[in-house]
Amino acid sequence: MKEFRIVTVSKDLIPALRSKIDHKTKPIGSLGYLEELALRIGLIQNTSNPMLRKPTIIVFAADHGIAREGVSAYPQEVTYQMVSNILKGGAAINVFCRQHGIAIQVVDSGINHEFRECKNLIDAKIGMGTENFLYKPAMNFQQAEDAIAKGAAIVEKIHRDGCNIIGFGEMGIGNTSSASVLMSVLCDIPIAECVGRGTGLDAMQVQRKMNILSKAIENHQRPPTPLDALATFGGFEIAQMCGAMLQAAELQMIVLVDGFIATTAFLVAYKINRCVLDYAIFSHQSEESGHKILLQYFNAQPVLNLNMRLGEGTGCALAYPLLQSAVTFLNEMASFESAGVSQKLD
Repeated sequence: MKEFRIVTVSKDLIPALRSKIDHKTKPIGSLGYLEELALRIGLIQNTSNPMLRKPTIIVFAADHGIAREGVSAYPQEVTYQMVSNILKGGAAINVFCRQHGIAIQVVDSGINHEFRECKNLIDAKIGMGTENFLYKPAMNFQQAEDAIAKGAAIVEKIHRDGCNIIGFGEMGIGNTSSASVLMSVLCDIPIAECVGRGTGLDAMQVQRKMNILSKAIENHQRPPTPLDALATFGGFEIAQMCGAMLQAAELQMIVLVDGFIATTAFLVAYKINRCVLDYAIFSHQSEESGHKILLQYFNAQPVLNLNMRLGEGTGCALAYPLLQSAVTFLNEMASFESAGVSQKLD
């Protein structure tokens, strides 16, 4: 597998950034979490004057063999139908990206459909969907490694074009099942705490989904490494997101992580190289039940909590303006000294 050389973010700039933030014309801490975002972005970029350039969201899409077990409220063909909708500009992620001036890239990581003459679709197909991991590994090791490498290559190209902040979204019927099992085996958390409603299952359907995923875990020897877990239970889009996130961190980009599936891809990346956490900002807390537990696992404070569970990178697109505000106040807001405003009395 490609080796990712991720540099730990230096903490040397913390005093200077704290001082700059605290001397703005406001009570200390009064901008709340925006101040923490400004600090984090400054540390990632190793500067007290950070900039956000050419924001981009990548939507990785693939199909899952486990969907044949009825673990989703929607049929598998919705994957390619929704990808077609995104390519035509009609999905929620398109609307929010247009609103906030964010570029969008859509990747066929392994959709069970042949797209013809789609100029806006990046063809990184590993296969026509994964195997059904209830009975056999979702993919082989070579496919997992190829997916990681292809995800990394996509990010490297986007970075060369001048992007320094990148968000990650996904589309794939059945992928909450993959994410739930990966979370369970990689964090050693009971599968019951990892399974949620997905695309809208009722209580009985959630119980059936949990039973199927429990059986799938029983049917496989416990994966000894993150790559083994990814190959056994993952999806092609999850594997490509994992490689993309690792590459973005190696390039010292800001990594905006979306909801449950994207955070599970990030979990795999973290298990491969823990330094990736230094570059991550978690855009929102999903309504998918396992996501709150995953965020707690990373001791992460999400930017937003809007009861969403859509995916597609929508949380990234909605959080991005707040990152812009954090950078803007840090760079443009007057200090007490420059504005001639008296500071707080001792």
